[in-house]
Amino acid sequence: MPRKWIRNLCFSKKSSSSFSTSHFPSPYRIGLSPSRPSFSESVMNKTLEMAEPMIMKWNPESNTFAKVTSLFHENRKEAWDFIKCVNNLQKAMHFLVTENSNSEQLVRCQMLMQIAMKRLEKEFYQILSMNRAHLDPESVSTRSSTSDYDDEDNDDKIVIESLCEVEDASSIAMADLKLIAECMISTGYAKECLKIYKIIRKSIVDEGIYRLGLEIFSASHIHKMNWDVLELRIENWLNAVKVAVKTLFNGERILCDQVFASSDSIRESCFSEISKEGAMILFGFPENVIKNSKKSPDKLYRVLDMYTVISDHWPEIDSIFSFDSTASVKSQALTSLVRLGEYVRTALNEFESTIQKYSSKSPVAGAGIHHLTIDVMNYMSILADYSNILSDILADSTPPEKHSLPESLFGFSDAQESPAPAITLKFGWFILVLLCKLNGKADHYKDISFSYLFLANNFQYIVERASTSNLKYLLGYEWLSKLDSKVKLFSSNYERLGWSHVINSLPKNPTLGISPEQVKEVFINFNSLFDQACRKHSLCIVVDSKLSYDIKASMKRKIALAYREFYNVHSTTVKNNRNLRYVIKFAPEDVERRLWNLFFGTV
Repeated sequence: MPRKWIRNLCFSKKSSSSFSTSHFPSPYRIGLSPSRPSFSESVMNKTLEMAEPMIMKWNPESNTFAKVTSLFHENRKEAWDFIKCVNNLQKAMHFLVTENSNSEQLVRCQMLMQIAMKRLEKEFYQILSMNRAHLDPESVSTRSSTSDYDDEDNDDKIVIESLCEVEDASSIAMADLKLIAECMISTGYAKECLKIYKIIRKSIVDEGIYRLGLEIFSASHIHKMNWDVLELRIENWLNAVKVAVKTLFNGERILCDQVFASSDSIRESCFSEISKEGAMILFGFPENVIKNSKKSPDKLYRVLDMYTVISDHWPEIDSIFSFDSTASVKSQALTSLVRLGEYVRTALNEFESTIQKYSSKSPVAGAGIHHLTIDVMNYMSILADYSNILSDILADSTPPEKHSLPESLFGFSDAQESPAPAITLKFGWFILVLLCKLNGKADHYKDISFSYLFLANNFQYIVERASTSNLKYLLGYEWLSKLDSKVKLFSSNYERLGWSHVINSLPKNPTLGISPEQVKEVFINFNSLFDQACRKHSLCIVVDSKLSYDIKASMKRKIALAYREFYNVHSTTVKNNRNLRYVIKFAPEDVERRLWNLFFGTV
């Protein structure tokens, strides 16, 4: 408006009586409206003007193109603009509710919001459905795996590129889902969003549980299973736990945390409803097996395997199922762990009882290794592979009373500051029970030399099995050394009682001059005693090659070498006497050969 016109209007030379409203210009003539909108109203109107065409373009009810096309797949930039329009529309609705809840514009906003939510529901469903491969738990749980590869290897580069493609697709899908979820939750459509998510994702978890071969077995079903079938079920379960924890549930937790990062309560609700049922089936299996299957020491390895797999994965289980609503899953896993530990302790006690109750009185042919020794040591050497787990299980067990545990067996005394671990005491006690049983078995031999050879054989087998398994770490070098000294003592006693009469038949000083008649008597006596001893002891068996060599080497020194020396000095005297030639039955080589042919169990 020109300043001159204003000045003329305000300071007219005419009198005030001649002043008239007709001199004012019409508001419409100067561009003003009678009810000019506020700034907020202008912003709201602008929001509606921008949101309506965008939302109506993607209305699946009125637009064929929108019905068959995915917004996020077609144009991700437009998809993000769509979300921005919806968020702005929500703000406009809040303003209208505050200023005028009966406004026609509010009704219009609500209609557009419903259309937008139907669109987003459809997009959310499509992204979840079409990206099942990229959003499967394995892909989600291994998104960071590309960092483990060496960029310089061509084969690794191919792997990296492949993993990056999966990771990119997975990341894009997760980002889109998160964007839609946050939009729907903030606009009051959380229920619709969660319904879609839970249905699709639970079906994926349930399918994963089914593919892992996990089933709910009744108590009677497990009780009727024979062990071979049940063992296959346990083997399958062991593999299933590793996949389920590291991939299935871990991936699902990551996806939930990413998509619903804006709401802790929604994250918890989703993950709990999706995973809880399958997890309870998974971790309830061991308890069901323990409660309803027949107990036997033979099953102990598989029970230890189940205990190990839960124990090894416990940090992950604790992290994945950290919500209050999934506390029952951790409780079930812990209950199974406790039941498995109880089973192990019971089975070990039954194992000890089995050794003690063994009552066969038939001596082992050839004074060889008793099958009880073989069974017990093989069983224990396998158990020793579970020493870490058994240490945990037996940590609180009451050790055997010290007066029943010879110090010489373990190599420790009360004076030592650190007592032996419970597992060492337990395993040492098992072997002590076995040794006592073997001492009783040795009494069944009529020939005491056979008793000592039997003990030497069996103690040597114990030393050998312990030395070549993890038992050596549990029982210690000193224990093995002391038991090995027992083997030497028993073999020495066998040699003394079984062959001393043959040794004593030769003069202590073979070079000492004696009469021909005395020479004849020595040869005849040696021939008879040596032949009888060889026939008798040729039935004996010494399985361990070192023990066999040591015994025969000792007898060679004491018998064969002494005989050779006597033979070399006095054989000429005998050979020159026609009447005495027949008394030489064995050449020195014959004696050595017969000694080296001993302990094979054949005459």
